Order: sequence, then structure tokens, then C-alpha cells
Amino acid sequence: MFAPLPQPLNAEGRARRVGVEIELGGLPEADIALLCATALNGTARQVDSHIWEVEASQIGRIEVYLDIFLRKAQQSKLRDLALDLGREVVPVEIVTEPLDLDGLTRLDDLRDTLRKAGALGSGAGWFFGFGLHLNIEIASTADADTVRPLMAYALIEDWLRMSNPIDDSRRLLPFTDPYPIDFTRALIAAGPEATRDNVMGLYLAHTPSRNRGLDMLPLFAHFDPDRIAAAISDKTSARPTFHFRLPDCRIDEPDWSIADEWQRWLTVERVAADRALLSRLAQAWEDDHGLLTLSRQGWATRAGRILQSAGLDRA
Repeated sequence: MFAPLPQPLNAEGRARRVGVEIELGGLPEADIALLCATALNGTARQVDSHIWEVEASQIGRIEVYLDIFLRKAQQSKLRDLALDLGREVVPVEIVTEPLDLDGLTRLDDLRDTLRKAGALGSGAGWFFGFGLHLNIEIASTADADTVRPLMAYALIEDWLRMSNPIDDSRRLLPFTDPYPIDFTRALIAAGPEATRDNVMGLYLAHTPSRNRGLDMLPLFAHFDPDRIAAAISDKTSARPTFHFRLPDCRIDEPDWSIADEWQRWLTVERVAADRALLSRLAQAWEDDHGLLTLSRQGWATRAGRILQSAGLDRA
């Protein structure tokens, strides 16, 4: 069940949409594309030796490819050999168009088909580190609709990680590092009424990296591409979305679902929508951390209690 966001519509009055990226192993790209096409009534088409597309499916176009930079290089025998050799540790990625809640439900129904066919998730190998990425459309271009969800995530990130820990393979890899303490401190000092421009500066000063559980750089690049390009060397695809990359992909576990991971983001936006709760969490965070923070565990537990008292501790 995909519950609606607190702000379900965008500034144009249309349902906010969510693009999904699923990283998985155990199956070649061709098999995954054909399974997607069969389950969602689409047509699979090979674009390149390691790139497939599913066209005209029930959820629109789907891309399926080996998730490595070499796939974008000019096709050659050497490139294809390198891609084949990397298959044991490099995930295949399923990438959807932006979906509404009905589309998310249809995509979630695909899980069982892929699992039964042999799909593997992040827990199946030490070097897998496979994730589920959600690209959630912003509610509007207003500063608050960028700043408050970011602040909410920063305040409850430790609790999100404690309540549903990510797999060791991802925790040891740098792809989803937590925000630095100093960034959260600076964000609280700026406050929920801060401008997006100000918060963008804080982000670039404290955490100019794609490797975060909530990667804000695509959204910031949407508003100020030159500033982001000048600040970081990582390639950033500008888009008006929150790039939520914290969740694991546990597609080989029968009780895992995309809907459960959606609930985690829903909690973030519910906190963001509650001004009093956001303020309470910020004050408690400052009280808990002081000048020096040796462990995040204590705050994770305290944040959980605050969320529980507000009825928002399900994630």
C-alpha cells in the first residue's frame, strides 16, 4: 500500500510522481527486460549489448542495463569483455519513468516475479551493496519545499538507519554515508525558513558528495546548474526531485517491498509538514549533541521516542 504524501500534488495541481531505480544481481539484463515486459505487458528491445528497454508497458518506458560507466563508452569487443567480467559485482539497474501511486503499486508487484526467477539483493554478497533509489518530485519550487524535507531527513536520519539498518555491504561502501554532524548543526542554525540558496551553500561547504542517503545535488543542480558544476567534479543529472538512495534492495527476501521503503520517505515528509515537530526535533538534537558527538546511537533512540509520541515511528 503506497500512502499519499502530505502534499500529494505539485504546483500545477498534478499528482507528484516518483522515479524508481532498482539495483539487483543474479540475472542478466536480457532476462530482466523480458520478465518486466511479460509482467507489465510491454515490449522488450535490445539497444546495446548490455542495454535493454521495455516500451509501452503498464508503467511506461523502463530501462534495464548493467550499472557501470563503461556501458556509455563506444561499443567494442574490449568494452563488452570488461562489462562481462564486472557482472559478478556490478548490479543490473531497472530504471522507470516518473510514476504515480498506481504505477508504484504495479512496479512493486513485479518483485515476486524477479525473485522467483533468481534475482539477488544487497544481502546476497559482501560486495553487492545494491540499493533502491526513489526520485521524489518536489511539491513546488518554493524554498520551504526544498529546505524542510532536507532538514527533516537530517534530523531523523540516524533513527531511519537504526530502525531499519542497511545491509553491511552498503554500510561499508561509501555510497550512502550519513550526513556530517556539522552539516546538520549548520542546517538547524539556518532554520526551516532559510532560503534554498543559503542551504545549498551549506550543503556544498559540508557535504559536496553524491554518496549520501539523501543526495540533494540533482535537485540543487536543477535550480543552479552552474554553481553545482563549479563545486563538484561528479557528474550530476539535474532534476526537480529528492534523490533518496538510503534503502537497500532486498528483492530476494519475500517480505521486502518497495512500499515499505516508501513508508520511510513518507515519514520524512510528514515530519517536514509538521512545523512544531520539526522544531521539537531540532531543539532536542542540539540538546543531545552539545559541542562534541561521540556516538549517533543515543540520538537515534531519542529521535525514535519523539517520533513515537507523534505517531510517526513506523518506517
